Amino acid sequence: MNIKADLSILDIIGHLLIWVLLTIITFGIALFFFPYSFARFVINHTSVVDNATGVERKMVCDINIFSNVGHIILWMVISFLTLGLGYIFYFYRVWNYALNNSRLQ
Repeated sequence: MNIKADLSILDIIGHLLIWVLLTIITFGIALFFFPYSFARFVINHTSVVDNATGVERKMVCDINIFSNVGHIILWMVISFLTLGLGYIFYFYRVWNYALNNSRLQ
């Protein structure tokens, strides 16, 4: 089995521009929602290819950015109390959560 990411440069630039604008407009608060969007964006553009049969199955991430507001607020507080160091751990926890809530289609 191989994993194949199907991300184009234009997709990445568009995604980043949206989040840069949201970050500026919300004075940085959007950065706490960004890891969810980033993980979902990458997972939804990824597929698993079976080497033996050549069958390609798309990965689907079932997380919703706004359904985890309590989790976001908790990590916001942790990040502020640790002067930003908690955000590094937050990013990894979001990826863990996103991968655990993904499936093959």
